[in-house]
Amino acid sequence: MRKCGLPAQNVILGGNVNLIFLEVFMKTVLLIGMGKFGQTLGEKLINMGDEVMIVDKDEDVINSLAPKYRNALIANCMNEDNLKAMDIPSFDVCVVAISDDFQSSLEITSILKDLGAKYVVSRADTQIQRKFLLRVGADEVVYPNRDIAEKLAVKLNMENVYDYIEVDNEYSIFEIAVPERWHGKTLVDENPRAKYGLNVLLIKKGKNIVPSPGPNYVFEDGDHILAFGSTDKILAFTNKTNQKGNLKVRKAKRLN
Repeated sequence: MRKCGLPAQNVILGGNVNLIFLEVFMKTVLLIGMGKFGQTLGEKLINMGDEVMIVDKDEDVINSLAPKYRNALIANCMNEDNLKAMDIPSFDVCVVAISDDFQSSLEITSILKDLGAKYVVSRADTQIQRKFLLRVGADEVVYPNRDIAEKLAVKLNMENVYDYIEVDNEYSIFEIAVPERWHGKTLVDENPRAKYGLNVLLIKKGKNIVPSPGPNYVFEDGDHILAFGSTDKILAFTNKTNQKGNLKVRKAKRLN
């Protein structure tokens, strides 16, 4: 167990889950700031098999979360000596998840890079915060609130979109309900890659999965595809297939 500041109580190892199609190697992650975002992220990381060390200056917060983690520390990370004691270069990723004190987030990000952090991910709520975090050394900046809002906006406007993951600023992976006109047709007949820029990674049939479907796969009612491609092209495709439904909704609202 790593030690810094006041050690927390009752620390145990979290669990593992298996991932399909992705060969995942365990990462060591330093997670600073255990608010709602930090807690959710921490749970996801340990469920993926990562070794996570959580740090927060609030003793009550850390003691309540400690049983889930191998390493849990109560420490003020604004103190450079505390961070030095954590052996920062030994972590694959350092996440600054502080949400209520941007000045602290900024300074901690800078200190982590000065101490040799391999990769620092920091949380921001605005574009201005993002610029400052990048300037002091953050390798990646995330916007939890914006990302959730964008996902919800897409789901509300695209009835055939069930989920999506943004890979970068240009590409995404979408889970899309197969359009009715595809039913009974093969993958090669529809040729979504050539027509729409959709690379079909797999097909979900209820609880079953068909990985890397062949060209002769026949689409059925209820099928969902997991498609990779340009975000703009996929949204254009989903918007086109969803257009009639949207028109019906708008007409109904006018009648009301």
